[in-house]
Amino acid sequence: MNAQPQTPRTGLLYRLYQRRLRREIDPVRVPHHIAVIVDGNRRWAKQRLQERAAFGHRAGARKIPEFLGWCEEAGVGVVTLYLLSADNLQSRDRVELEDLFGIIGELATLLSENPRWRVKHVGACEGLSPELATALGEAEARTIDRDGLHINLAVGYGGRSEITAAVRSVIAEHQAAGGSIDTLAERLTPETIGEHLWTRGQADPDLVIRTSGEQRLSDFMIWQSAHSEFYFVEALYPDLREVDFLRALRDYSSRQRRLGG
Repeated sequence: MNAQPQTPRTGLLYRLYQRRLRREIDPVRVPHHIAVIVDGNRRWAKQRLQERAAFGHRAGARKIPEFLGWCEEAGVGVVTLYLLSADNLQSRDRVELEDLFGIIGELATLLSENPRWRVKHVGACEGLSPELATALGEAEARTIDRDGLHINLAVGYGGRSEITAAVRSVIAEHQAAGGSIDTLAERLTPETIGEHLWTRGQADPDLVIRTSGEQRLSDFMIWQSAHSEFYFVEALYPDLREVDFLRALRDYSSRQRRLGG
């Protein structure tokens, strides 16, 4: 459904509600790392009778800088955006994938132009277009020394693939150091595997948000989210509003986290 236009009265009520939500969020309990499953772009396009999914993907891409601004203002330190899964590379038709490659490449370049933000690609380059792989690499290189909001772009990403790659990396490192098969088991600890993930060196996500009403992980950060909190939003991603985000923060700040319990 199309969003209803705001009248001066509804606009005022919306702003008052935003302020109320901000007051209800404990600033000490704002999540450091938020991971977002960006979902609903294709349905958003279909609702608007658009034949090409790219219409929705472009709308979702336009929302991302705004969303990151909300995160930055709230004091979030790291945001991981699930933009294109390894499974998508096998299941989506070629036209949609080519459109997505271009949209994500443009987005990576745009985000890297913010002088505060650091951009990192998490995922594999296999299956991506050379142009997209180059855009992701250049955005990462251009922003590597920045210490503001850290943005992970999960592109060509799959949680099971990430764990597999991490284990293989541990084994290769062990062999290169002259280790034997008999001592390998001692190396395969959760801590060592974590040090070889694509997100190595980063804290695990405190909060995982998924838009569009779906309630599943879809192979996203299945290792890192072992102790994460989850929040599901009904809105399709292009329709996401700041109040939806603030509600997620309010909900998170009111939870009593029981790691492992």
